[in-house]
Order: sequence, then structure tokens, then C-alpha cells
Amino acid sequence: MTRSYLRPTAFLDTPIGFDGQVARLAGGLLWHSAYELIEADGDRRVSKRLVPVSDAASLPDEVQPLIQRLAAPRPSLELGPRTIRFDQPQVAAILNMTPDSFSDGGTHLDGPEAAAEAGVRAAGEGAALIDVGGESTRPGAETVWHGDEIARVVPVIERLARAGIAVSIDTRKAEVMEAALAAGAAIVNDVSALLYDDRALDTVVRSGCPVILMHAGDPRNLHTRTLGPDPLLQVYDWLEARVAAVEAAGVPRARIIVDPGIGFGKSLADNLALLNGLALFQGLGCALMLGVSRKRMIGALSNEAPADRRLGGSVALAVSGAMLGAQILRVHDVPETVQALRVWRGLRDRALTGP
Repeated sequence: MTRSYLRPTAFLDTPIGFDGQVARLAGGLLWHSAYELIEADGDRRVSKRLVPVSDAASLPDEVQPLIQRLAAPRPSLELGPRTIRFDQPQVAAILNMTPDSFSDGGTHLDGPEAAAEAGVRAAGEGAALIDVGGESTRPGAETVWHGDEIARVVPVIERLARAGIAVSIDTRKAEVMEAALAAGAAIVNDVSALLYDDRALDTVVRSGCPVILMHAGDPRNLHTRTLGPDPLLQVYDWLEARVAAVEAAGVPRARIIVDPGIGFGKSLADNLALLNGLALFQGLGCALMLGVSRKRMIGALSNEAPADRRLGGSVALAVSGAMLGAQILRVHDVPETVQALRVWRGLRDRALTGP
């Protein structure tokens, strides 16, 4: 059975002077003048063509809901005293309370006070969200008992929450989610998209918190290769199914964030295809998180640079993601990424003032 997809493309600096010829993407800072209409039969693309935004009404009825989702603003997240708006890209700071994460393992193990200070510092540098994790998800990492994971993250979350900082908990385990939410975390970030733990979905539904659903190779083996010849469409379909399931369980779509899972069960070619086609995921009608900071693909593209020498590539990919509509950028290097986004925002603002 043939299925249709729409990818926004032909982006312009400004909509000024192009009435009826451009569409705003997800209520943000981007305007595009065309859609790539992709037709696929199973896992095989059968056709693609560019359709001007001005001709959108002529597109088949089945893609009209996609056009509406692509344009609809992503609602802000109200997280107690903090509000995260998605009319411009936001930064989520990575705070790993682990000894073995691929890039920063052991960095924040001097105690919860020092780790919380690092989180407060990241917030002061411009991070809208601090993403706290207690289990490494690098290839070959050992599974951590939920009690140990709780002991690692809860004292830090409590301190950050008391400081009025928005916190997400990066975990696959319902017990950790419950403890973190009780400690003041406001968002669950699950790399298994609530599939690793049978209680995870109910935990999120009962709490009413927003959730980040990430695509990975397999819920129990995150780096299993499962993608075929068209990773972009395959990841889109998978996330679409997860969003539908989580929404049906009781989480409003406005409180679901999706993440294509760069580096999880994906080859370099897969990752590049996902990054180039990133705007397609806006058709899900959810805010989009992108995590590319210091990842292996940067080393693969830059003479095998080690993790601590990947700042330039990380910032380049973050800005590229922002230019294709990513609403949240999950990063290690907060001030550098925030600065890059502010410069990019300045370019957008100037374009909106006229010629």
C-alpha cells in the first residue's frame, strides 16, 4: 500500500513579500516555500516531487492533516515555575551522574552539591532544561540496578528543583521515573520510548508529565541495527506509532516530544540521512529533540577526533538541527551552543525587519 510523506524544504530567510507562497514551520523562526512529497510502498520509495506551498490545496486529502501539523505552533510546556517555549530553539544541558558515559563519565561524581552547581551554572549559561541521567547508554554499558540509579540522580534533582530549574530525568526504568518525579523532575526522557519497562507508560500517564520518546534499535539493546534502506521513513513510521500509542494511553500530543535517536542502532549513513531529512519529523505534530553532542559520527567525519575534541562538529550539527526545525538541542557544551543559536537568531531577526 502506497503511503505519502511531506518534508518541508526550500527554506527562506524571511516571509516578507511572499504572501501565500511560504508557510511557517511549527510556529517557529523558519519559513519554507515547498514540500517534498514522498510516495513509498512499504520500505521502498516509489516517487518524489517538489510541490510549492502555494499549491498545497491541490495535494491529496490524505496529506492535508500533515500540512496542518507542520504549521501548527508547538505549545509551551508549563513546568511549575518554569515555562519552556518552542517558538525558538532551546538547549537541554546533559548532566550525567555516571562513571562510564562515553564523553563525560565521572565528571560529576564529586557529590550532589557539585553536580547541582554544574546544573545551575548551565541554566545560567542559557540552558532551558537540565537532563539528569544515572545510567550510561553507550554501546556495551552495563545495566544499572534501579536503586543505584535513584541514589545517583535524586539528590541532584532535589537541589536543582529547589533552585527553580526545569529538570528532565533520563531513564528507562519506572522506579527511577517515580523517584525523580517525586524529587522535582518535570519531564521523563526515555531512550526506549517507554518500551523497556512495562510500568513506564502508566507511570508517565499517572504523573501527567511531558515525555520524550526516542527511537533506538531495540528497547533492551539500544544499539541493535534494525534499519533498512530508507532510515528516514522507517524512523518516522516507528515514532509515529509510538506517539499514537502514548497519546491513546492518555498523554496529550502537546506533551510528547520526539527524538530520532542519532547514534542509537544507526550507521553513519543512517545518521546523516536522518539529519538531512530532519524537517520530516515535524509532521508528527510534536516538539522535536535532537541529541548529536560529541557523538561518534563527528569523529567519523573529522579524522577520528576523540569525544573531547568534537566541539566544532557538535555546534555545527546543533545549528543545522535548528535550521531544520529542532525545538530542543541536547548538548554537553552549553555556552558555546547557546552563543551559536543566539547568533543564528540574530540573523533571523534581521531578516524579519525587511531588506
